[in-house]
Amino acid sequence: AQVSDVHAQTMIGVEKITADLGENVSLPCKAPNNNKTITAVEWSRPDQDPDYVLFYQDGYIHPHNQHPSYQHRVDLQDKELRDGNFSLILKNVTKEDTGRYKCYVYETGKTIELISIIDLEVHGEFVLRVQFVCHSAM
Repeated sequence: AQVSDVHAQTMIGVEKITADLGENVSLPCKAPNNNKTITAVEWSRPDQDPDYVLFYQDGYIHPHNQHPSYQHRVDLQDKELRDGNFSLILKNVTKEDTGRYKCYVYETGKTIELISIIDLEVHGEFVLRVQFVCHSAM
């Protein structure tokens, strides 16, 4: 399928989202609901190989070609693909999740359409807290 990336980028702004380390974050992707038949949703991260974060079709997430760091950590907000909401839920974010994400939708008999570009920045450091308990030897 042909990607209408160049045309879409002139119309779509980049949305910046920040999250704290370990949080679950929602990356928004909303297409206008004008009775289009959406057959699949793709979230990708162009700076990674493989670049698939999530590919959803036929009622489930396809794990083939998915970057290993996202396995079991991503989901769609609405798996029924209704109301044009294709937002990605990214669980337990890490510093390595910082980067640019793109959301594409596939329509029946049409090309892929870029809907959303998100720049995610993850802040914070992992802190290990240790509590010492002292007991008197009386």
